[in-house]
Amino acid sequence: MKKFLVIAVMTIVAAAMCGVSNITAAGATFPMPFYNNIFKTYTNESKILVTYGGIGSGGGIRSLKDKIVDFGATDAFLNEKKMSDMGSEVLHIPTCLGAVAIAYNLPGSPKLNLDSETISDIFLGNITKWNDKKIAELNKGVTLPSQDITVVYRSDGSGTTHIFSDYLNDADKEWADKMGMGKSLEWKVGIGAKGNPGVAGTISQTPGAIGYIGLEYAMAQNIPFANVKNKAGNFIVPSIESVSLSADAEMPADTRVSLVNTVAKDGYPITSFTWLIFYKEQNYNGRSLDQAKETLKLLEWIIGSDAQKNASKVNFSPLPKKAVETAKKVLKQATYNGKPIL
Repeated sequence: MKKFLVIAVMTIVAAAMCGVSNITAAGATFPMPFYNNIFKTYTNESKILVTYGGIGSGGGIRSLKDKIVDFGATDAFLNEKKMSDMGSEVLHIPTCLGAVAIAYNLPGSPKLNLDSETISDIFLGNITKWNDKKIAELNKGVTLPSQDITVVYRSDGSGTTHIFSDYLNDADKEWADKMGMGKSLEWKVGIGAKGNPGVAGTISQTPGAIGYIGLEYAMAQNIPFANVKNKAGNFIVPSIESVSLSADAEMPADTRVSLVNTVAKDGYPITSFTWLIFYKEQNYNGRSLDQAKETLKLLEWIIGSDAQKNASKVNFSPLPKKAVETAKKVLKQATYNGKPIL
């Protein structure tokens, strides 16, 4: 006990000496269960308070651009135009892998199979009843009600929407022609809700509803979710294992890669990395060198084994070895006055 107290006091003193008392971040709600878990651990160990605001990926990108956070979080990596809008170079590191589940509220909570065409038809408003013949053909033996379908979508700029629409944009031509992909879309039908918690709550409270949410939100609230047919023709349950299998892709040096619609025969098709984003040059807006060092130390810790071992506890998949190696190289690119920080 005495030894523990000495170590705790030394840690507090060290944090005070470096002059950094807090690190602030904001963005995606999709990985928020993982971030809440590991940031609490990091705060306890480092005595530096890490605060995270789940305001959606669009909000996280804006907050970084406004320079009011140390780093942002997004489920949709910045494309070249977004990168150029940020004012100076932004780096990405992936932090974990997650699945977007197709969750629904039906009497008896039957287990359903869905494919990309049927999901597209539902969210485009082409299918309006749960006992539609397209849904019935995929679910023989399941009694489906003659009930109206209520589509629930994200009303805020959302990385979860990006992952969901990225999948349909790749897998279904009608969706690609009419909706495309992005963090915000012009929805044809349905009702909007803010954040993954908002969509999950609306589905739970609305009989006949269907929406897309991070897997952890469906599991935590015991909301039924569908098996989704992948490219190999197999209906796949979203899980830590099926998400990991979908990550068998080439990792580019900047880590910006889409994993949706995997060719892995047992991989779940609506899967993505989620990223933290930060400025390559850390001397901006009056930031101190100590603040930059502590920010980079936290980011390095997140991709390390101490944080990654917690991913599966909240139904996310830890980073593959190749992703960790690439992310470490990205972190070493960060500078303060042009000099490497790590």
